[in-house]
Amino acid sequence: MRTAEEQIFEQIKKAKNILITFHKDWSGDAVASALAMHHFLKNIGKKADIVAEKNNQGMLYSFLPGFDNIKHPGAIMRNFVISLDLSQTEVEKVQYFKENNKLNFVITPKGDNKFSSQDVSTFVSSFNYDLIISLNTTDLESLGGVYEKDTDFFYKTPIINIDHQSANEEYGQINHIELTSVSTSEILHNLLEKYDPALFNKEIATCLLAGMIANTRSFKTPNVTPRSLATAAKLMALGADREMIVNSLYRSRPLGVLKLWGRVLARLSSSEDGKLVWSVLLRLDFQKTQTSELDVGEVIDELIISIPSAKVIVLLYEKNGANSGALTEKTGSLVYSVKNIDSLKLAKEFNPTGTRKLAKFIVEKPITEAEKIILQSIKKRLDQLPI
Repeated sequence: MRTAEEQIFEQIKKAKNILITFHKDWSGDAVASALAMHHFLKNIGKKADIVAEKNNQGMLYSFLPGFDNIKHPGAIMRNFVISLDLSQTEVEKVQYFKENNKLNFVITPKGDNKFSSQDVSTFVSSFNYDLIISLNTTDLESLGGVYEKDTDFFYKTPIINIDHQSANEEYGQINHIELTSVSTSEILHNLLEKYDPALFNKEIATCLLAGMIANTRSFKTPNVTPRSLATAAKLMALGADREMIVNSLYRSRPLGVLKLWGRVLARLSSSEDGKLVWSVLLRLDFQKTQTSELDVGEVIDELIISIPSAKVIVLLYEKNGANSGALTEKTGSLVYSVKNIDSLKLAKEFNPTGTRKLAKFIVEKPITEAEKIILQSIKKRLDQLPI
């Protein structure tokens, strides 16, 4: 029986136009592994596109080689098709002309029959890909608009699903899930190395090392293995610049984000056993530091790095929402957990999105009230876990 690795490269060899995609939250591992795969496919002469739902937080990874190759669903060319039912009437002649910013089609029927408006329909053609490679994505819904805008395409096209997360739903025709790897980038390194080590270049090595660093907070998470460190060493030997990656991800923070970080530290709280740590940001904090909700992701990254002993970190932030013309108080929340704890399950009561490691949700309550409800729920679920 062929291994998953063999099946993956057989499908790649057969494919003529490949779609690489990843989840809408744009984690560093997802972006980096997608870029590495794109460089690899280009090196073996394959046509491929990276397409992911637009997310401004993804600009944190713009230093990676090939970042500008990532496209959004709206940027992919798809044909608009006008369809005419010929079951009752044949066509004698087709003409078209432009008039007043309109393109008019003139269709002459054969014989005495006529066409009616009921005979005409329109649709947008599907994506022009014959293989999908999905990276670091637990389920199809997590792809967001890429999947939602053409669900049929995902059911008609072969999918290679590569991931390291236990929550992965194995939705591909080929599923390559390695739970012992610290990141999808590490899995990809092992795959490509087995296929042909000579195809590695500095760009691929940089992307893969960046993915590993992003997913392990620069190798500070408890799931880092000797194999992971050996892989990182190989990638650096191939030209990956660890110092540049770490500086770009963790040391090049705008002044406003550093000020916001200071406000998070000022309100930092923890449970008696230190397993749960949380903080709160108010709208006034964003205003005074000239930052926005888009910067919250960078702030929780700093928390994760600074408090390695915490099992769960919760960051609550005040936000606005309009409802029937009136202002409704809303509270956003990010919940981070270590590898053996599922953030999505911890926050299940609030219908979160995101990943097992980082869940996101919004509660339609003022932040003081939301803080009590959210923390009470998470504490209760956390106390039930054998940690």
